[in-house]
Amino acid sequence: MSTALALLTFGPDGAADGHRLVDPEVPQLHVTELAATRGDGVFETVGLLDGRPLKLARHLARFAESARMLDLPAQDPSVWSAALHAVAALVGPGDAYVKLVLSRGIEGGDTPTGWAFATPHPPFDDVHRDGLRVVLLDRGYRHDVAQTSPWLLQGAKTLSYAINRAVYREAARRGADDVIFVSSDGYLLEGPTSTLVLRRGQSLVTPRADLGILAGTTQAEVFEWAAGEGYACSAELLTPDDLAAADAAWLVSSVRLAAPVSAVDGTPKPVDADLTTAINAHLRALAG
Repeated sequence: MSTALALLTFGPDGAADGHRLVDPEVPQLHVTELAATRGDGVFETVGLLDGRPLKLARHLARFAESARMLDLPAQDPSVWSAALHAVAALVGPGDAYVKLVLSRGIEGGDTPTGWAFATPHPPFDDVHRDGLRVVLLDRGYRHDVAQTSPWLLQGAKTLSYAINRAVYREAARRGADDVIFVSSDGYLLEGPTSTLVLRRGQSLVTPRADLGILAGTTQAEVFEWAAGEGYACSAELLTPDDLAAADAAWLVSSVRLAAPVSAVDGTPKPVDADLTTAINAHLRALAG
């Protein structure tokens, strides 16, 4: 498999009106591009399972909501979908992902910049089997920050990812694989690139999306499937005690799918291997 890149073209209204395939090995961005200098833009990562996108409509809807939150021009989802499919066709068979990026553009200009980049990723069989060791880290905001301070853009998938990379380095320093953020007033939030799901008996529960966290596309799909399998599904205010008491936990995302949590702050947690297998089989069957 190889990487592939499409640059979006934009009309006078700031909406993408097409794309062109370019060499991913050749530099394409201007040095004053705001995506690089200020992180002023949004993105969406779409998993490709054997070359097929996983629930693209959900991703495009979330992409549009992130753009709205940053006052970026409204986009035609069909144009972005066409760019995604073009690079997905070039990246080849096997599992991969496509990153869709919309930036405010070159500093001082009035035309956005956008691209779709596809690249393969290694399999996650070991993670699905053995699980992830996670640590709880304080995000530094109250759970109601999205309501009290909407200008902080909590819940938008922005390009400002320095903090999300820093927490992975902190996790590694603590001998862990991943992170679950906790609000400053003690509520569970999300992972840096994933959504938290807990199992309590025949119930699945996730933190509420109004807590300044990203609405999980994969979590939504898991809940739709699980409801049909007889699980009660809900979004609630959850605390670390709820995580400790849960029968099982996962961090779910469109690239890694359902990754079970095997330890929290060094305390082992049971891995529900059967439900992990069933969830991931369902997600793989959805791609198309």
